[in-house]
Order: sequence, then structure tokens, then C-alpha cells
Amino acid sequence: MDQKQRPSDETSDVTRRKFMRNGAVGAAGLALTAAGCEQAQKGETGKPCESHDKAEAAMRKTRSYNPDMEYRRLGKTGLWVSAVCMGGHWKRIDKMVPGVFKGKGWLSADLDSPGFRKNRRDVVTRCIESGINHIDACTWQEVTAYSEALRGRRDKMYLGFSWYQEEMRNEKCRTTKALLRTLDKGMRRTKLDYVDLWRITMHEQSGRHSKSEVDEMMGALAKARQQGKARFVGLSSHDRPHIKWMIETYPDVVQVVVTPYTAKSKVLPKDSVFEAITKHGVGFFGIKPFASNSLFKGDSTPGNPHAEQDDRLARLAIRYILCNPAITAPIPGMINPHQVDNMAKAVKERRELDVAEAAELEHAMDEAWARLPANYQWLKDWEYV
Repeated sequence: MDQKQRPSDETSDVTRRKFMRNGAVGAAGLALTAAGCEQAQKGETGKPCESHDKAEAAMRKTRSYNPDMEYRRLGKTGLWVSAVCMGGHWKRIDKMVPGVFKGKGWLSADLDSPGFRKNRRDVVTRCIESGINHIDACTWQEVTAYSEALRGRRDKMYLGFSWYQEEMRNEKCRTTKALLRTLDKGMRRTKLDYVDLWRITMHEQSGRHSKSEVDEMMGALAKARQQGKARFVGLSSHDRPHIKWMIETYPDVVQVVVTPYTAKSKVLPKDSVFEAITKHGVGFFGIKPFASNSLFKGDSTPGNPHAEQDDRLARLAIRYILCNPAITAPIPGMINPHQVDNMAKAVKERRELDVAEAAELEHAMDEAWARLPANYQWLKDWEYV
């Protein structure tokens, strides 16, 4: 991709999609609630300035706006998303729908099972009712499931799209043409007229990709926007230095990153990825907020002996993560409406942890680190970001 060629920002000519582009651009973590702005600039009189008024007006027009939910601007996309969004994974859904897994692992879920479909629709419904307005789907199974769960109410939530099986982790799909074919295929199969955010999934260590492969990927993202297929674009990687490099190298393409940030993560005092994220107004979705459920002692079965304490730890973790203003939203997976309610409650609780709460969460995360399964030991490398 020739970096001298700038991707077009014009999508207004694609009238069939009637895209509404919000022009508000600023820090990735600008947050607003119905009660006012937590981090907005104010004039000398102490009254909200004009930019704040415009931002709040835009925020109130976001999808599934709820005055009890906090909203944060998704970087330079101008979208306002809830302070907690919905991750696409359903790792423990078998606790709600016994027998739903047809094979080994959560991706083997029977997508046509009536119980599975009802569960996903019920969880999405509770998200909409609570003001949670973005779903991150990163596999063909997730895109399929959530496209169906949103059928007839597509305008209620923003949808992040990745068909990772045929994206950058597949060596046959590392060209602009191949990646666009994957996008077209996914949209066709799931009957999507457009995607709100195409966030291509790269190798976890995305530095393994060559410069030419990254150029091809950026070309696909830019072209998808030019064609009106994707409103906004981004990437998913677990490689902090490489994420920083991509943001700095392709500032006119990268709008959103999806990457880990747990309740044990801390910002590096120097050379943090958040320096580039803030400088370039990039939205940030944090995956693995609960360290792949290692934070919890219970198995997520309703009424299990650890349920109350696990709910409390989940809220503490979300509050801790949201104290980083450069983070747009953590995106935990949720398997029942109660978990949605608990996340909404976390947003409404006092943000900063007191000394006792901080000690409680730190102890719980130390135990979580000790419980991490072998295939998630890499999360320990995300203690300093």
C-alpha cells in the first residue's frame, strides 16, 4: 500500500446505507453520562464549553442510549459506545444450555440449537435495555450468531466484525483482494448490508507479519471504507510494540485496536502503547478483562457457591480498567442477562477503588495468575502495557 495515497473518508454517496458520520474527534477515553462529562474541558466560567455541548448531544443520539449508562467516544470514529461492551465469546454457555457444545471447545456450540439462539438473543436484549451498544464478533461463528440475534433490530447495536479463520492468520488470505473476499463472504452469509467496524484479526504476535503483508491488510481496510462496506476499521493483535508501530505508520487507516487489558495491567511510564493511542485518537477495546475467567472461583453456574463473590470481583475489575481514560471499553463475554446487569452495575458504581478494594482485587488477580491455564500464560506479559 502506497502510504502517500490517503483513504477516502467519503461514504455519504452510498445512500443505501445512509451512514451518519459523527465529526467529533478527540481523546479515545472521553466519557460522558447523562449527569454530565467526567473528563470534558470547561471554559473559564466553569460551564461546559461548546465542544462539550456538541459531544453530549452526539452521545445522546448513540444507539440504545440509556441515561444510566456511561458512554465513551471510540477515538476518531466519532462513535459513542458504552463504557462496557459485549465480547463475542461464550466460553461457559454450556452452563446455561447443557449439551450445546458438539465437540471440544466453545466454538463447537450448535449455532442452530433453539436454546443457544434464545440465550444469545436474551443476552443481546438485556444489553440493549441496559444501554450496552457494541458487540465484538471475531469468528465466523460469532458473526453468524450475533447477526441472527440482531435480526430486526440491527440499528440497536454497533457490530464489530472479524472472520478470523480467513483473515491474516490464514496464509492464503494476506492480500488486499483475499481479505476483501472474506469480508464479502461474511457479509453475504450473515445477510449484513454493512459492518460498523471491520477489525481484522492478525497473528497474536503480529510482528510476525511482513511489512508487505501489513500493507496489503491496510489496503483492504481502506478500500472497505471507500466502498461503504465498513463504516470504520481497525485491527486485533497481542503485540504491543507492533500495535504502536502500526498506529504510527498508518495513522490514516487505523481507527480502533482490540487487544488485551486485564485487571492486573498497568500503563508503562515510558513507551507505552497508550502514547500512540492517545496521540492518534485511536479507539481501544480491551479483551480478557477477567483473564479468561481465571479471576473467578465459580464455574458461572447460576447460584453456585461463589456467584456473589465472583460478581463482586467482576465489578472491581471493570472499575479498575475504566480508570484508564485511554481505554474506550473492556469487552467481557456474557452468558446470561444477570451478567449484563452486573456489568451495568459496575459502570454506575464509584470508579476509583479504595485501599481495601484495591488490595482485594490485587489478591484475587494474584490467585488468577496462579490459575491461568497453560494456553493463557502469555497474559502475564500484559501486566505492563
